[in-house]
Amino acid sequence: MSREIRPDHSSPDPALLQARSPESYTCSCFGLTSRDPGSQPRQAPPPTWLRAEHGAVTRLCSVSSYSVNLLCGAMDPPGFTASLVAGGVAGASVDLILFPLDTIKTRLQSPQGFNKAGGFRGIYAGVPSAAIGSFPNAAAFFITYEYVKWLVHSESSSYLTPVKHMLAASAGEVVACLIRVPSEVVKQRAQVSASTRTFKIFSNILREEGIQGLYRGYKSTVLREIPFSLVQFPLWESLKALWSWRQDHVVDSWQSAVCGAFAGGCAAAVTTPLDVAKTRIMLAKAGSSTARGNVLSALHGVWRSQGLAGSSKFTDCVEVTSAMEL
Repeated sequence: MSREIRPDHSSPDPALLQARSPESYTCSCFGLTSRDPGSQPRQAPPPTWLRAEHGAVTRLCSVSSYSVNLLCGAMDPPGFTASLVAGGVAGASVDLILFPLDTIKTRLQSPQGFNKAGGFRGIYAGVPSAAIGSFPNAAAFFITYEYVKWLVHSESSSYLTPVKHMLAASAGEVVACLIRVPSEVVKQRAQVSASTRTFKIFSNILREEGIQGLYRGYKSTVLREIPFSLVQFPLWESLKALWSWRQDHVVDSWQSAVCGAFAGGCAAAVTTPLDVAKTRIMLAKAGSSTARGNVLSALHGVWRSQGLAGSSKFTDCVEVTSAMEL
């Protein structure tokens, strides 16, 4: 059942919305809240139309129509096909366009050093692995992210919204890493061995280490990706909500991209040391202490072998990784 609610223009304050039913669901982000019988209406945006349907409120303004559940907790079931296609296409596009920067980052992080790892030569080495893994990896993340957001939605105060986004992003990373890690292991080894074909690297891993070799670094990858998402996605969602509130309509695509770029750059700057450890673990020789997957041991190895130079390596990687995210 659907009903439309108009502001009462005859009232002294047209910015008050009178809901006719105690079943109204509203959005705390815009000064509205769910009501019990006998409760008083809260302040709302300037005169506009609201449509309440199945527990969600849609705000229809003169510029565009959008669901305020994007900014609060009340959500309809997510469109899984849209999440799969949009997330997959976006992830694949970004990975392929920025692949040269990713190669430079991997070579900066590699134990043999940037020049010995290939320098600026063969910057598209390993791109087949990225091309195969990018779409399913990004699709798995966004399907999980949107589903968990819908699953744990709350119609309570908006201060719980960042927690919801953190939980959704963490779950998305755990699922996506099941696809990302094998692709990442093959890709990074190809990036530091530009003369070796990607398929041969994949075959060597299976022959020497088995399936377990493809998942080397899974724990370190999750340990890096979860903090990254805990910073990036709540910040991204909060910036979009703030921008929407300031301009009184939903953000445009380019505005969402600006918010995402800023959030991603901040997250990359915070988590780069963990990214260096992940790369060292994936590139380590089979049977070595680093290959066991201990993040602290990998970071200690960087400090022990390179000292202050290792600190400058972290700085270089922060700059490159932040540039990639931006």
